Amino acid sequence: MEPVSQLTSSSGYNHAEREKTRRLLRFLLRTVGFTLLAKVDSVEGMENVPESGPALLMINHIAFIDPIVVMHILPRNIIPLAKAEVYDYPVIGIFPKLWGVIPVRREEIDRQAVRLVMDVLKAGEIVLVAPEGTRGPGLSQGKEGIAYLASRSGVPIIPVAIDATVGFPALRFTKAWPESGARVHFGPPFRYRPELKRPGREQLRQMTDEAMYILAAMLPENRRGMYANLSLATQETIEWVE
Repeated sequence: MEPVSQLTSSSGYNHAEREKTRRLLRFLLRTVGFTLLAKVDSVEGMENVPESGPALLMINHIAFIDPIVVMHILPRNIIPLAKAEVYDYPVIGIFPKLWGVIPVRREEIDRQAVRLVMDVLKAGEIVLVAPEGTRGPGLSQGKEGIAYLASRSGVPIIPVAIDATVGFPALRFTKAWPESGARVHFGPPFRYRPELKRPGREQLRQMTDEAMYILAAMLPENRRGMYANLSLATQETIEWVE
């Protein structure tokens, strides 16, 4: 498997050029977003996120704000994948552009997005992926992109279980403000076995489902969706990172 450090850059992605803008956006996120519009009640497992080096964060997705919560919590800047349409949202669409969110065309194999993810990982950054590709109260079937990106890059996957984000953003001191804030749990990192560097379609499906079961086990039962039966979980393609 090609280590990320040996992947060639195809987009000219420059980490340093983005950092000044991201610092400003993080200030706004902290002082405005998580003062007036949202709150976090608990965070567990932060020690599972490396202080440096590339990784993939794999989250469940129940509300619009989920990736933003993770971006706010972590001291490192992370780069989310998002549907390409977020760039077209009135007003708020400017923020994904400024941050450098990676847009994905969901109706096709988006090779440009794959190349950009590899470039971002090569720069030593963390990419956030919501494998379901859509929001819902419980887990739906994960898409194989998470397994493809992890197996080709060789970087670890860190599962992130999110709950209690429904209702945010909301304006503080109004009736719409939820009583409880977001709860976030970062699980232990894992990789796919090195011999699976070019998995076939069936292998990708197994690899994705095994990762999704790891995420499901971190969630309350009402959030596990189609991965609710944990007795079906296997870990044949997975190695835990020491």
